Amino acid sequence: MNLKKGLQVKIISGKDKGKTGEVLEINRKLEKVKIKSISMIKRHTKPTKENKGGIISKESFIHQSNIKNIDKVKTDKKQASKK
Repeated sequence: MNLKKGLQVKIISGKDKGKTGEVLEINRKLEKVKIKSISMIKRHTKPTKENKGGIISKESFIHQSNIKNIDKVKTDKKQASKK
């Protein structure tokens, strides 16, 4: 799949089905993608000198087969209308 950081994608299956978001991180070896404010998990962290600690919400990875690239669809429509 041709994915890049910053592309808009839509979730096509799973608990966040129908939501859209921006690609934050890609793990090509595991074929997983991290999307902004999608698949949020709670993480309990200990306090350190740098971090306050407590319960932190952050994004989790989603398999790339569960997402669809929206930006590519928009660019294809624009190129077709120019012809």
